[in-house]
Amino acid sequence: MCAAIRVSATLLLCFFASAQAQRAAPALASQKTVDKGAAGAETALEKAFAVSGNDRAALVQNLQQYLLEFPNAPRKAEVYRALVDACRHLHNDACALNYAERLVAIQPDDSDMMLIAVSYLQRKGDDESLERASGYVTRVIDRVEKALPDDRPPGEKAEAWEARQKNLRGVLYYLRGEIRYARQEYDAARKDLATSYSIRPSASTAEMLGQIAELKNKPKEAIDEYTLAFVLPDPGPEEKLDRREIRERLENVWREVHGTDKGLGDAILSAYDRVSSREGAPSAGTLNQNAGDVFAFTLRRLDGTPMALSTLKGKIVVLDFWATWCVPCTQVDPAFNNLAMAWSGEPKVAFLMLDTRDDEAAVPAFVRQQKWQVPVAYADGLDRFLKINALPAVVVFGPDGQVLYRMENPVTRDFAAGVSRAIQEALRSAH
Repeated sequence: MCAAIRVSATLLLCFFASAQAQRAAPALASQKTVDKGAAGAETALEKAFAVSGNDRAALVQNLQQYLLEFPNAPRKAEVYRALVDACRHLHNDACALNYAERLVAIQPDDSDMMLIAVSYLQRKGDDESLERASGYVTRVIDRVEKALPDDRPPGEKAEAWEARQKNLRGVLYYLRGEIRYARQEYDAARKDLATSYSIRPSASTAEMLGQIAELKNKPKEAIDEYTLAFVLPDPGPEEKLDRREIRERLENVWREVHGTDKGLGDAILSAYDRVSSREGAPSAGTLNQNAGDVFAFTLRRLDGTPMALSTLKGKIVVLDFWATWCVPCTQVDPAFNNLAMAWSGEPKVAFLMLDTRDDEAAVPAFVRQQKWQVPVAYADGLDRFLKINALPAVVVFGPDGQVLYRMENPVTRDFAAGVSRAIQEALRSAH
């Protein structure tokens, strides 16, 4: 389990600090009438902690008794949190899960506690538990995807926050993919794992994608995934990887396809070279540095061949900026493809889909799966040049390179109508 979702050992200490802070504020009592029931609950809670000392088993027993006596205690959430922490230290999984889910029920935005519950539900492993676990992870993913830079902690730089959020998304999609794989929801698992890999490439993700490809009777795809799993750098401490097992899986599928081991070594070396070359490759931000306008950009198609936008000068150009990990893009991109097909008979209009902020190794397979009919290329700095701050983004240029229409994170219906109006007006002006 990723370190990002481990429970902090200071939860109980935080609880004590909170209790001490309340005891240190007698002025509040003089300003308003103190509810006798609440005062009694507070006294009983302090006693439960005091008599328990450092004995966590006694603390669990005393807090459980406290909840029986005060079922509507004003600080129930803190009691649940303390119980989760104590039960975890006692290795009492059922107890920790019970109070983690109780806490989530009264604090539905507590992502950390949801992920703690997920870890215990995964250990149980039955389908009903895994279904609940998947639901919790989905809720956390939704919160992370909707987070904005303005939500970051005070003092944290935007770049650090974005890197942390990106890594968290990768971990969360892997986690949900793992759960869906265990439930034999292979198509959904594959989608989550592919998204995770595009954000945070890892050998364990590639290995699981290889297993799904085998189960779906796609041996060539399995070879690609197992080869990546075998050559990617050593995993982090949260991942357990058996390279001997990966090699055996790779050899078996290779023989199934080719009938012999011949060529396997070359395929592994080729994959290793591709992975190793990424670190030395120029980043998208360094490409096209001297381009002064849109039509001065030369992009790369997915096969690496150049695509000079100068060849589109004089046309109306419609661009869709997207990424494999972008959830809103899954709504806009298919509609963009359909819109492009609707305009395919107009020679003065060109549509392009530009991948940005992605791990490029995962993009070709993702695009093949989507079966888009629009040409796809890497943005290669064009997103930075245009100051694209949110995905998906749709931009329409006139024949002279002037922006006719622009929308970031669009609503599917609105963006399609807006793009069509911009194209029609530009065509009328050309006449």
